[in-house]
Amino acid sequence: MLVAAAPWIGLGIALALIALAMIVPPLLGQSVHIRSFPPLHAEWMPRLGPGTLPAVLLAVAAAVWGVPLARRLRWGALLGVVYAVAVAWMVALATVDSWDGIGQVLEHRYEYLGTAREVTDFGATLRDYVAHIPLDSVDNWPVHIAGHPPGALLFFVVLVRLGLGGGLAAGFVVLLVGATASLAVLALLRRLGAEGAARRAAPFLAMGPAAIWFAVSADGMFAAVAAWGLCTLGFAATARRPAAMAAWSVLAGLLLGYCVMMSYGLPILGILALAVLALGRDWRPLPIAAAAALAVVLAFAAFGFLWWEAFPVLVERYWDGVASRRQFTYWVWGNLAALAISAGPLVGAAIATAGARAVGWRSEARPERVVIVLALAAAATILAADLSQMSKAEVERIWLPFVPWLLVGTALLTERWRRVGFAGQLAFALLVQHLLVTSW
Repeated sequence: MLVAAAPWIGLGIALALIALAMIVPPLLGQSVHIRSFPPLHAEWMPRLGPGTLPAVLLAVAAAVWGVPLARRLRWGALLGVVYAVAVAWMVALATVDSWDGIGQVLEHRYEYLGTAREVTDFGATLRDYVAHIPLDSVDNWPVHIAGHPPGALLFFVVLVRLGLGGGLAAGFVVLLVGATASLAVLALLRRLGAEGAARRAAPFLAMGPAAIWFAVSADGMFAAVAAWGLCTLGFAATARRPAAMAAWSVLAGLLLGYCVMMSYGLPILGILALAVLALGRDWRPLPIAAAAALAVVLAFAAFGFLWWEAFPVLVERYWDGVASRRQFTYWVWGNLAALAISAGPLVGAAIATAGARAVGWRSEARPERVVIVLALAAAATILAADLSQMSKAEVERIWLPFVPWLLVGTALLTERWRRVGFAGQLAFALLVQHLLVTSW
């Protein structure tokens, strides 16, 4: 009975959180120090645009054929379709605001691209990086540069050097890279013996409200790097030959180590990494991957940026800024509402079902156990991020690296739930994009 009721309970909680997060601030006359439509950093602006018709047609087609096609397609074809559809969905949603919907966000003064164009000596930038983080420093960094380690800036410096430093070009690179996150999750599920679950989750990974932010935010790119890091770690834990295990472990460590150098919040990917190793039933990759990840951090240190010195300075700037005015009593649950909008309300049903199925763990088959562990590990990651108080608002983009792993839980839902729920996710995404102008 608990398992049957869990999706309804989870969905109800997600919808209630969304409604309350929108209603409570104006009802109490409370400023939560966000743009005009909490819990999102967004403004109310109903509109139609060039991407509206393609987005609607794509949503209708996916709602009709998505779930059955994911079950029938050959594996290689499924991956190709998932990627193509994910890219098309992101482009269609973003271009509701014309091509500016893709390129304009990265041109904002808070973003990385403007600073990346000004960097002529990245080594010198690393040596001076920490000095420009404090809010009262001379020539302090823009918000996103100050709020992230220099690995994120380096990505955009490389794009500039490659001639892809325009907003539209850089935006497309971010979009195309971010869309691969779903492929990494699917590949890992299959590697762990859960291909059927991967097929059931595939539509939700390809399309949903998260695409609104994946298409235009560097955090979508972070999500892809994180997903491939976890995927390769899973390949290491299931490799048959020691040489293959070592090679996959090094690659996983390099990718996850670079995640640490892109966002101060991504070290908590360690929770998911441990879950992947437990599912792979092999802990030998852990020291190898950890050493490779440490090598990435130390490489930046050798050129002048010490992560462990920068983080306390970043924390000080964080609390000197708007964070000190954002009430934790609201954002401790308002964050979860923003996540439910970004991931889509069905994420509540997915996580609640994973929790309910975990109670009868011993009776579950191996594929279902894989899904339960990954979904609940992602939920634990969200809980750690939320309680840290280092994420108050804007988590619709900040928590993008964790969203695909939460949505893995949709594989536990019945087919009826998945068919109707997938259509609901698509309709919800269309409503959010056409009613609100988001900042990322």
